[in-house]
Amino acid sequence: MTAIALTIAGSDSSGGAGIQADLKTFSALGVYGCSAITALTAQNTRGVTAIFDVDPGFVRAQIDAVFEDLPVDAVKIGMLGRSEVIRAVAAALRHWRPRWVVLDPVMVAKSGDRLLAPEAVASLREELLPLADLVTPNLGEAAVLLGDEPVRERREMGRVAARLQGLGARNVLLKGGHLGGPRSPDLLLYGGELQWFEAERVETRHTHGTGCSLSSAIAAWLARGQPLPEAVARAKAWLTEALRAADRLAVGHGHGPVHHFHALWPCLERLETEEWG
Repeated sequence: MTAIALTIAGSDSSGGAGIQADLKTFSALGVYGCSAITALTAQNTRGVTAIFDVDPGFVRAQIDAVFEDLPVDAVKIGMLGRSEVIRAVAAALRHWRPRWVVLDPVMVAKSGDRLLAPEAVASLREELLPLADLVTPNLGEAAVLLGDEPVRERREMGRVAARLQGLGARNVLLKGGHLGGPRSPDLLLYGGELQWFEAERVETRHTHGTGCSLSSAIAAWLARGQPLPEAVARAKAWLTEALRAADRLAVGHGHGPVHHFHALWPCLERLETEEWG
């Protein structure tokens, strides 16, 4: 059977984040991707210039159309924008009861532009967190969800993850990339156990879509039948390589995207050389 994942998120016209990054990630990891678009953004590697919100009823119609026909193995949720859309997505999830729900609480773009209305934070916390099998906030997003200041020490991350779990999320992956330093530490609270996932920090300015891509990679591995800790480990390893290869893309003049197809494109280049060289 073909593994299938659904992304419910906003569109990034530059292709580096949002729906486009999610679908690229699914494809790179051997998963068939489908989508429900919650918002359209006029966006590039430098910033977001406009946002057009999709009608909540149409968001729900997209989700229903997918589930009515396709056996979805995992759902990834990204940018939702406003409370009405959050409620529509929550209602759809309660109706269809997918096996896995990965919630990436997207609030701010890499450029600093806000993607979630301030008044929608409560809806995200109350409506969607209890439906999430995994929530994947960075330290800033976790602070907003908890109504607190971001932590600045690694030793405080366990306490933050526990508080997020207390809001209803079954499991929490708290991303510690904003702490700085030579390592990028993420903390998984899985049931009642804490597990660290670390990688060497990659020095590149091309980090557009990293959060979207990581959560999508986790959803992809879950769709392929991996247990949650293994899905997180494989997703982080894949993203680290996508970051290492990001400078080879040379896309845009701001924060360029990661290289989703870092493993595939070299194979195509070799094939081209063999066939037409």
